[in-house]
Amino acid sequence: MFRRQFLLLVCMGFVSLCLGQEPAEVNDSLGNPRYFEDQFYAGVAYNFLLDLPENTTLRNFSYSIQLGFIKDIPLNQERNFGLGLGFGYGVNSYYSNIQATNTDGIISYGIVEDADFDRSKLETHAVEFPFEIRWRNSNPVDYKFWRIYGGFKAAYLFSRRSKFVANDDKSSFRNTDIEPWQYGFTLNFGYNTWNIQLYYALNPILEGATLDNTPIAIKPFTVGLIFYIL
Repeated sequence: MFRRQFLLLVCMGFVSLCLGQEPAEVNDSLGNPRYFEDQFYAGVAYNFLLDLPENTTLRNFSYSIQLGFIKDIPLNQERNFGLGLGFGYGVNSYYSNIQATNTDGIISYGIVEDADFDRSKLETHAVEFPFEIRWRNSNPVDYKFWRIYGGFKAAYLFSRRSKFVANDDKSSFRNTDIEPWQYGFTLNFGYNTWNIQLYYALNPILEGATLDNTPIAIKPFTVGLIFYIL
């Protein structure tokens, strides 16, 4: 029930933010002097895991997918420097040879001994809240320009699961060891359609988890592509 109410509030906020944009004043010779840029985004990236415990490795393709809306807030007359504030949806999967096991509500971690296992992953679904300081060399009539957007992103994870699949063993459960709030620095830069996105997490994925009495302090470092429209 809480998850449905939370998502409903997010959707209502999205609609309000879209409808709340100030009206444009059109000038046929100069284009729109009160234009906005890059307010909708979609991205796909690879999740590296930093600070992996000894004898653990990444496996398969640890991916990240995001999409959302960022309100463009120009701060100068040329409208090429400003802020961005928004929200979106993100799904992340982290594949490794670390297996999470839930035994009567107690979650423990170990290294998978079977080299032929299919996959072991942490999977999260989140509502994201990006904040950006934005610079670009755009104008009202040129749709090809350089951009550099740096900032901060917080995410509330409304779904947190561990999954393991092998030939004779399949399990999936809600993993409460995964931190419900994730946050870190972002940097997006590029020209026209193609833009690089970077994300460096400031807090570990797992809270209080240990492997052989050693804390599992893994943090994602994400590298990929991000695309903007409107």
